[in-house]
Amino acid sequence: MFVTRLLSGIVLVTAAVILLFFGDVWLAGALLILSQIGIFELLRVLRLIRHPMALVVYLETAAYYILLYLGLGWWTTGLLVLELVILLMIYVMRYPRDRIDIVAKCLFVSVYVTMLLSFIYQTRCLPGGLWLVWLIIIASWGSDTCAYVVGVLIGRHHFSKLSPKKTLEGCVGGVVGAALIGFGYACFFPYQNMFLFSPKIVFPLVVIVGAVISQFGDLAASAIKRNYEIKDYGDIIPGHGGIMDRFDSVIFVAPFVYYLLVLTSYL
Repeated sequence: MFVTRLLSGIVLVTAAVILLFFGDVWLAGALLILSQIGIFELLRVLRLIRHPMALVVYLETAAYYILLYLGLGWWTTGLLVLELVILLMIYVMRYPRDRIDIVAKCLFVSVYVTMLLSFIYQTRCLPGGLWLVWLIIIASWGSDTCAYVVGVLIGRHHFSKLSPKKTLEGCVGGVVGAALIGFGYACFFPYQNMFLFSPKIVFPLVVIVGAVISQFGDLAASAIKRNYEIKDYGDIIPGHGGIMDRFDSVIFVAPFVYYLLVLTSYL
């Protein structure tokens, strides 16, 4: 099991390096595929995989990434409004077979998976995005790794009932470890005058916020699984589960990193 998980992790990291390096249509296309798989996993958990409204969610996701790639990101809010209107129309036509909570669940899936995950691409599109996008990985996967190591070594106090293996020591270690990685990464950042303050200050702060948010992203995904009494969202990634199992923290972290970078820079 450990070997399988390790090999899958190596493949994931390698794919991430290649896609984040090239960016552009390759990254947008990959995130579109990941979003569609994540939507499938979440809709299956919510028992809506065969519902007519599911098709609307898939189509909205495709249109969302097309708009982003064409540089028409300001239309994405309107796209979500259009999705809500179409979902409500379907709800009205199917009444009383459907309840309004189905509309809410479908819209939640679109925001939770499609919109939040898209901030990886939006961060990559920022000036210096080839470097900045890695702060998302450091704040999520980096903090997860540090938290795991610290938790195994000195973890004693459980952090949440949602994750019995997660400890308070591990959570603190994950945040501190990610901050140190962020500081070290800032030393190699080539655009030192891009931010209002030194990147050696900005990067650790951004990563600290992201690492804290990452913990809640992981727990939120676990809470949904507990509500529906499942172990994993899927099994597409050997040893890791589904896309939503592996990207649960990344989804939460990406928008915070994006907006913090924009707020602290001269962009």
